[in-house]
Amino acid sequence: MQNNESLEGKCLCGEVKYKITDKPLFTQACHCKDCKILTGSSYIVNTSVLENTLLIEGEVSSSIKMKAGSGASYRTYFCAKCGTYVYADYDSAVGRLTVRTKTLDNSEDFPPQAHIFIKDKDPWLNLADDVNCFEEMYDPKKTWPEESLNRYNEYLINRSKEIE
Repeated sequence: MQNNESLEGKCLCGEVKYKITDKPLFTQACHCKDCKILTGSSYIVNTSVLENTLLIEGEVSSSIKMKAGSGASYRTYFCAKCGTYVYADYDSAVGRLTVRTKTLDNSEDFPPQAHIFIKDKDPWLNLADDVNCFEEMYDPKKTWPEESLNRYNEYLINRSKEIE
């Protein structure tokens, strides 16, 4: 992604459109039981972005506060018209939002960099040997690219200065 570029995505009906104005931080697939129920699928793919880089157009509604497989509370946001889940806000992910990767226009450019909660993975789903897999959650400091960690930490520092 070039400096002047943005990523775009939308819900199924097109009522909600969004732009991501900076390179995403990390993409992961979650195989926890809660994500399976939420999506009706074997796993979900989410891409983490800085909260100030996600620009939403259209009416979104939010879910009740729920608990993730990690125990963290979160709320999902979806198109008020068609119900497509567009992003989530995890209490534990201060300054970040997780966009549902497959809503991106070019989602194929963001394959999972890690698979989490594979302890709950469907037994018929085979992951390649070179895939970064974790029984539960991982430590971002050990898993994320250094460039993403640096951008995230810089954002948190600037955010805390603005709050003061």
